[in-house]
Order: sequence, then structure tokens, then C-alpha cells
Amino acid sequence: MSDAAAIAGNVGPAAYRKWRGSTLGAVTEALEHRLVLQMAGDLSGRSVLDVGCGDGALALVAWQRGAQVTGVDPDPRMLGAAREKASALGAPVTFLEAYGERLPFPDQRFDVALAVTVLCFVPNALALLREMARVLRPGGRLVIGELGKWSSWAASRRLRGWLGSPIWRSARFWTASELRALLEQAGFDVRAARGAIYYPPVGALARLMAPVDTAFEKLTTLGAAFIAVQAVRRP
Repeated sequence: MSDAAAIAGNVGPAAYRKWRGSTLGAVTEALEHRLVLQMAGDLSGRSVLDVGCGDGALALVAWQRGAQVTGVDPDPRMLGAAREKASALGAPVTFLEAYGERLPFPDQRFDVALAVTVLCFVPNALALLREMARVLRPGGRLVIGELGKWSSWAASRRLRGWLGSPIWRSARFWTASELRALLEQAGFDVRAARGAIYYPPVGALARLMAPVDTAFEKLTTLGAAFIAVQAVRRP
């Protein structure tokens, strides 16, 4: 079992529902999805792969924007929750059990690939990105969203890891420059890096600062709890 699978097993769909049910979770996820989808661009008619799709929330938003979506995740419980959501919406989204490092697709299968908070939990992020490059067509777009290294959220998560949290004990946090270097090594040309979630992990502050959070992304990724990078697969 990979680190990502172990962490998924420790979280589960109930934890996702609880997170989204909180003010902090609802505001934070909305800002993260806004940034990722903005960087993904027009998805209408595109074949989209969501790696580490979890319970399918982002995959279903991509479908609502006109994409033909496939989601993969190593946790069957998450996939069950994703399929229930898709069924309730009548969404023809495919969800498959698979690891990001071993994708069950032919070369150059997808136009767009997304991976949100996945690299932080896998032991070999470069291998995963190279596999995503394999299944993207030349010129295809990749958007990754990762946990920013220099933020109050990262400090809190590190502390929880030191205190024994299985979720955060082995998690890795990234800077925009580290993600850029990793993507270039994996065969991508990086086009943009943006940040989101500049407030500390407090629900009242999230609600207060959400309307101005997007202003900070134009200035710096330093202090952002979430960093999204847009890249294209080289020919």
C-alpha cells in the first residue's frame, strides 16, 4: 500500500463531508476549486483526468463545465461515494480504482489532467507526474494543486504530524519553485503558478478574508496554504 492509499484509508468520505460542512472547509474548498478550474481553462468537450479524485467533487464540477471526465483513486470507499454523487446527478463520469503512478490508460489519452493534494502524499512525486505526462496528449494541460510550504496551515499540519497524526506525519509541503522544477523534470513546460488561502485555518477569518483572497494570488505564492501550477506537456 502506498502512502497515499494509507492516508485515504485514514480519512474516508465521512471526513470529507464533515470538512465541507464546516465554514472553514466550505470556504477553503471553494477557493481551491475556483483557482484550479480557472487554470484548467475551457473544459467544454475536453477529455479530463482527475488523479486522486477522492469523492468526486472536483470531477463533477469539471463535468458540469462540459468535460468528459474520468477520475481515479486508490480508495474504494471514496470511489463509492463519488459514484453515488454522479448517479444522483445523472453524470456519465467514470471512476476507477487505480494509483496515479500506474494509470490504466493508453498513451496520449487525455486533453487535461488535474491532481489536487496528491503529490504531498506519494513517495515518488516525479514518477506520478511522468505517468500523467504519458497519458496526456502533446500540448495537453496539467494543473496540480498542492499544500504550500510557508503558511500557517503547513505549520499547524507539521505540528500535528510531530504529535502522531498519520495523515500529516509523512506529508510533504511544496514551494512554487519546487513544483516548477519537478514539473519541468517530468516533461512539462510550466506556464503559471498561483496561490490561494492566505488566511489562517480559522472559520471566522476564512469567511472574512475570502472576498479579498484572490487579490493576494497576483502578488506572491509566499504564505499561501494552496499553490496551483499550470503546465503543458512537451511534444
